[in-house]
Amino acid sequence: MTKTARLYKIEQLIRHRGSVSFAQMLESLEVSPATLKRDLEYLRDQLGAPIVYDRDSNGYRFDMPAGGASGTPAWRGEKHELPGLWFSERELYSLLMAHQLLAGLDADGTLSRHLQPLLDRIHELLGPGGDSDAQALMKRVKIVSALRRPVPPDCFERMGEALLRRRRLHMRYLTRARGEVGEREVSPQRLVHYRNTWYLDAWCHSRDRLLRFALDAVQEARVLPARAKDVALRQVQAEMDGGYGIFAGGTPKQALLRFSPQAAPWISREEWHPDQQGRWLDDGSWELRLPYVDETELVMDLLRQGEQVQVLAPDSLCAAVQQRLAAALAVYRGAAPAA
Repeated sequence: MTKTARLYKIEQLIRHRGSVSFAQMLESLEVSPATLKRDLEYLRDQLGAPIVYDRDSNGYRFDMPAGGASGTPAWRGEKHELPGLWFSERELYSLLMAHQLLAGLDADGTLSRHLQPLLDRIHELLGPGGDSDAQALMKRVKIVSALRRPVPPDCFERMGEALLRRRRLHMRYLTRARGEVGEREVSPQRLVHYRNTWYLDAWCHSRDRLLRFALDAVQEARVLPARAKDVALRQVQAEMDGGYGIFAGGTPKQALLRFSPQAAPWISREEWHPDQQGRWLDDGSWELRLPYVDETELVMDLLRQGEQVQVLAPDSLCAAVQQRLAAALAVYRGAAPAA
């Protein structure tokens, strides 16, 4: 039996029986007295479990708070504990990896700061030797987040508070397309993380419909006492997830693209949209069909592919790509030659 399993077993025995003698624990765990003593000390000293020896029952039990119910351990309600959760070392290292990934998504440390108590507890569970391994693991995980747009921590926290408490938000919001700052009252529905930027899907009470707001464009946010309007998650997904990329709302269109044989091997493995359809053509090229609502982001992604992609349909998307390519070519034709 591993140490993690033994710790879990000790906790289970005391919780279910109320008081367990040293001999009963030895019999259940099948370990030496010295090992059991070390496990009890670890539970008390490292994990903060209030295990005490009771002379009247000649057994070990959880210390009870004043007026606490019998059989209810005091440490169950303490914030720094993970009630009833015990992890193997492999699971703990996976949690460390997940923490590092979250830190990579978190531009200004808002999430990492709140997760720090969990990270500290994981290090304690791993013990002295495991802690050094944990530090080595975290140094060997690198998250590259390009072109991120940081969100002020207080803004992010207010969004999360309103979302979880189901309260409305009052926002001063910059609409970049028009360069205008307006006042909005919204009912948050969900947070979206897309390409290193946070967005809020919310019901806008002035527009009376679902809209998507970039959190870095929120200049001021205040949680209101009024309860948020609840929109069914299915409706949120249907209205906000049907387009291409972050653009939502509107009438869906279908783009038909053909990628060259040189680009096809990796493009055929990429997901551009959850509802895309692809097929190999006889010449080794890859044909991709996908829905979009607003062509803006799709055009930008197509321009990144250069000559490796051709828009077959619709004509409006093809014309938009041609226009952007012609404008870029005009810039380079008029540019002075490099020194």
